[in-house]
Parts: sequence; structure tokens; C-alpha cells
Amino acid sequence: MQHAVYNAPDKVQWIEGQNKFVYGVLTPEGNKYIKVDAADQSRTPAFDQAKLAASLSAVTGKNITAGQLELTDLNITKNGTLLEFTAEGKTWTCSLDDYQCKEFSRPARRFMNADAGNTDFQGRKIKSPDGKWFAYVKSYNVYIQSAANEKEEYPLSFDGSEADYYSPFIAWSPDGQKLATNKIRVSKPHMVYLIESSPTDQLQPKLHSRNYLKPGDALEQKQPSLFIVSTKKQVQVDPVLIADQYNLTQPVWRKDSRAFTFEYNKRGHQEYKVMEVNAMSGQVNTLIKETSKTFINYSGRNYRYDVADGKEIIWASERDGWNHLYLYDGEGKLKNQITKGDWVMRKVIQVDEKNRQIIFEGSGRNADQDPYFIQYYRVNFDGSGLKALTSENGNHKGVFSADFSYFTDTYSRVDEAPVTVLRSAADGKIISTLEKGDISPLLKTGWKLPEVFTAKGRDGKTDIWGIIIRPSNFDPAKKYPVIEYIYAGPQDSFVPKNFVTDSRGSLHEMAELGFIIVQIDGMGTANRSKAFHDVCWKDLKDAGFPDRIAWIKSAAKKYSYMDIEKVGIWGNSAGGQNSLGALLFHPEFYKVAVSSSGCHDNRMDKMWWNEQWMGYPIGPQYDASSNVTNAYRLQGKLLLILGEMDENVDPSSTMQVINQLIKANKNFDFLEVPGMGHSLGGDYGEHKRRDFFVKNLLGVNPPEWTWKQNITVAKP
Repeated sequence: MQHAVYNAPDKVQWIEGQNKFVYGVLTPEGNKYIKVDAADQSRTPAFDQAKLAASLSAVTGKNITAGQLELTDLNITKNGTLLEFTAEGKTWTCSLDDYQCKEFSRPARRFMNADAGNTDFQGRKIKSPDGKWFAYVKSYNVYIQSAANEKEEYPLSFDGSEADYYSPFIAWSPDGQKLATNKIRVSKPHMVYLIESSPTDQLQPKLHSRNYLKPGDALEQKQPSLFIVSTKKQVQVDPVLIADQYNLTQPVWRKDSRAFTFEYNKRGHQEYKVMEVNAMSGQVNTLIKETSKTFINYSGRNYRYDVADGKEIIWASERDGWNHLYLYDGEGKLKNQITKGDWVMRKVIQVDEKNRQIIFEGSGRNADQDPYFIQYYRVNFDGSGLKALTSENGNHKGVFSADFSYFTDTYSRVDEAPVTVLRSAADGKIISTLEKGDISPLLKTGWKLPEVFTAKGRDGKTDIWGIIIRPSNFDPAKKYPVIEYIYAGPQDSFVPKNFVTDSRGSLHEMAELGFIIVQIDGMGTANRSKAFHDVCWKDLKDAGFPDRIAWIKSAAKKYSYMDIEKVGIWGNSAGGQNSLGALLFHPEFYKVAVSSSGCHDNRMDKMWWNEQWMGYPIGPQYDASSNVTNAYRLQGKLLLILGEMDENVDPSSTMQVINQLIKANKNFDFLEVPGMGHSLGGDYGEHKRRDFFVKNLLGVNPPEWTWKQNITVAKP
């Protein structure tokens, strides 16, 4: 179905050092790659597709025509002369001088705690900006060594130990006269064990283990440490203001070497501070202090920009009930609020220090539009001159040129095809229309556009937004069971806003079986007001269900073909917790649930996500929201799906639910997929999920499924 949408660019990429950009687009004639000059709006082929197709055919052994080129992750480097892209399952480079394609591997990213006591980094030498010294950690302490004479080595600390060591991630001051790092008191690891029942390289199972901190576990504590090179002495930094840390960031020096800054998040996520350490005295000053009676959304809303080497600070906060920008002076005094109103500043795109302006994404400012739609704005540091750079009724995605003089803007809705235009970043004026999406071939297949539907939430006042998806053979004279696809994680909102032919979870495909599918963002999710979001606080079992149920009932009141006596629900991960919770806490409404990879007890899941929303220290609220504790409440039909190698959510969380269901003598179904990680169960899980809903909501015993696998059979 995706290939029935024409003239909808998948990605726009500006060419480095030029006000020119390229994009790929599917047309009735095949894929085309176009280059546009923003200055004169001229359009030319981005490269010779026939030559590239021939070269790619030669190295892959496949016959690829120009129109069949499907290049993803396309990047043009070296002033527009080199292509990097992924095609045929591999990553390639291609010089536009000779069109020779070569396979290459991008460097693998290393994911690790920057302060982890990794022996690979012990002894790593970091050269000073003036080139005179090396700094490193040896025997858990900080040392410096002369660059001119390696025998000239000096310890700067003496109290490091295996359990209380200095981080090898050392920051030199720009003048080369001072050092800053963190001293780290280690915590006990929390090991989680997984058994891989059916490894591909041996018959016997394998035991896997990893450190996986959970709510309530002890955390490492960091102490900022300052050293003076000339005296070879350590300057004490008072730790009294940074007790009981959830996290302390790495030290970052001011450009004039007068001080370094770090950010402190207190355990519990209710106090967050930006702090500065004087480079000579070690005195700690609090520049910004953020507090909340519920939670500070540090993982989704945190934004800071230091203007003119810290003479001013731009800071994002939800202190007035909405996420907005504030301007502080260098001493930590609030100068003014930059953005204000009953809407959300979503993301800063550019800070223009010279002209003292900010370009940012915002949503909810247009009263006649979906409050989740992204629009682009420009505003002055003092809060004056707020100007909308986009306004069309759709969700906008801007891609800006390197000098921020132009941007491409693609906007769409779930029920309206995308339009792509080129705009001036100065005032948002449309310079040219690049593409208008054509979905007529898709609609001719019988595919039904989702309907955007709004209804009042639990308070009778707040608009709750969602979508309704109908099957291609929809008949309003029939009755259709309703199935909700749920993910109520508080870190974001999840109902799609752009035009897509499907969403995660194969919503349209599920509808084709004879269902009405809905997806809703209830209270407790993000991107609305702070009060809307706070509903989740210490109560993840809420999951916006009072809003979701009210929404579905409102839709059924308007559309009598929605049979809300037969309501199902499915979800994955946090959605797995939510979908089982629907049967435990709202069995009067939800009758059938499929739950995959669920974090069914928030004490069993990862620390950062759960402590942020459920609070710290651990209290009775964790037990109240637990699907394990409340498993005895189960009513309705339940299918649990689990991958035995889930590294995101501890698989034992699902097994503990099963244990309690058995003890309560409850009927349920269970599918465990060997070797599978955190997922909805893969193709087989999708098969069983659809069968489960067909059987228990439609009352039909599904036929046996058959399919062909890609198996190479050796000829005799």
C-alpha cells in the first residue's frame, strides 16, 4: 500500500556548504531523486540514476533499473560529489565522478555510561589545549604528565579506589591550567539473567546476564573534582548542594576558563539544577533551580543554551503549566519569559545569538487545529516579535539549510496527503511548491482514510484526540467490534499526526478482519499541559482509561455500527502493561486483550522510566499499579506474548503475572517466542494476535494459516 502514494518525499537533505537540497520521491514512472537550488528554485536530477543503477547492479549481481533505485539514509557529502546510502540491505558510497559504488561499514556506536568504570578508558591520555600536558587516570587517581618528558609525572589526587574512583573522562579548561572530572562512588549492580533456549550456534541453552538497575536500587554518586595544574593541587568542591543524585552531568568549561558547569537531577525527579563551579575557589553556585510537586520531565523537555559563554542562559520549563522558554542572566537571575500561553514549546531549532532570535517548534497555539500539530515559529530573546513561520492546518516537518535562511516544509494529516514546499526562514513565506502528494491510487484499492475524532475526557471539558480506522469493505449497516491499539507511556503522545498508510501494530490490516480500530491519546501522556500530563503521576494504571472509555462511547453514540459490547485492546511494552490493565481495572468495558512484552510491575522495569513517573522512594503506589498484584482481578479473554530474550523489559515481569494468574485459577493464553527480543511477537505473534481477536470478538474459529518461507532447497 505504501507504494500507492506518489509525490511524497521521504526525506530532504541539504547539501553541505550549499543552499541546495536533494530528496527522493516515488512517481508513477518510478523513483526519482531531485536536486533543488533554493536561490533560483531550479530543479535538476540529483545524479544520473541510470549510471548509479548500472553500478549498483554490477556490485550486487541484481538487475536494478533507474526507476527501481530505492535509496534510504541518503547523504551527500564532499560538497555534493559523494553519495552515501543504503540499498539492497547494505550501505554504500558512490563517487559522482565515476559512479563506482563501494560497500562500506559505518563505525559502530558504543553505548555506555560515560562515567562507567571501564578499564578500556583507564590510562587514556587527554592532551591539554596548550599541548604541554597529558591528563589521565591511573590506579583510580588523576595524573598529569609532561608532553615533553614522559618521566615527568605527577599525581593530582590520592584518595581514589576501586569503589570510589576518578572518572577517566577528564575535561581540560580551555587555557590548559585546570582540570575537572567526577569522582564516582560505585553502586551495587543489579544483574538480570536471560536463558536463550535455542541458540543458533549450539544445541545447549545459553545463559546471558547484564546490569539492569530497577526502581529503588542504589545509584552511583558523583563528586565534581577540580585540579590546578600550576600548583598540582586539588580544590575541594562542596557536595552539600548535590546530595542524593539521580544523575550528575559531565563538567563543561566556560570558554574563558573562569568556571565549569554541570546539571544535577535529584533522585525522584522533583528537583533539577544548573550549577557553576568557580575555577579558582571551587565555590558552587546554583544558576537555575527547577522544582515540581510531581515530576520534572527531564528526559523529554530538558533544554538549555548558554548565550555568549554563559552571560545569559535560555532554559525550558513547565513552571507555568506549559512548556516554555525563559531567559536568565549569567548569575542565575530570571530576566524574562520568552514564550508564553496555553500551548507547548516543543523543540528549539536554532538560537541566533547575533540577532537574538530563536526558531522553535510549537503546538497547540492554533485554536482551530489539532493541538498536537507541530508549527514553526520565530521569537526574540525578550519574548517580543513572535511570528508563525507555518500555519497550514496540518502537522509540519521543517528541514533547515545550514545558514537557516531557507527550510523545506512537509505538512500533512492522517486524512490528508502531504504537501512539500520551500520557505523563507525569515518570515515563512512560501517560495515554491515542491510536491503535492497523490493518494488517488491508494484510495482506488478501497483503503479507507482514518477519521480524526475528538471527544471530551473524564472532566467533561478537555478535548481528547484519536483516530478511527475502518475496513475497506466497511458497511455502516453492520455491527463491528472495536479494538483499541494502546500505548500510554507518559514520555510522549502516540496517535499518528502525519499521513501514513499504517501505524505501528498494522492497524489497517487488523481492521480488514472485520473490526473498527481506534487509537487515542488520553490524559497522562505528553505534549499537552502539565496538568494533562500529571495524571500519570504515581498512577500508571490510570493510563488515561477514563478518557479512552469516554471517547469510545462518544464515537459509538455517533456511529451506531461500533459495537461497544465487544471491545478489545492490544499493546506492547508499556502498552502491554496497559492492555492487561484494561481487563484488570476496567473489565466492564474491555473484554479481550493481547499483551506483549509488558512491564507489568513498575518495580521490575528499568529505573529511569519508572521512577520518573511512579516516584521515589518506592511506595504503595507501585503495588497499586501492579498487574502482578492485581492479577486475581482478571476478567475476559487474555493472550500474553513474550520474547524470551527481551532486553528492554525483564521477561520475569510477564512470568510473575502468569504465576499469579495460575494461583488465582484464571484462564488465559500464553505465547513465548524463543530467541525473540522486545517485540509484539514477530510474524507468528501477529498471526496469533489476529486469531485471538477473530475468535473472541467475532466468534469465528480462524482457519489454519499457511505461508511460504524463503528456504533454499539443494537439488539432488
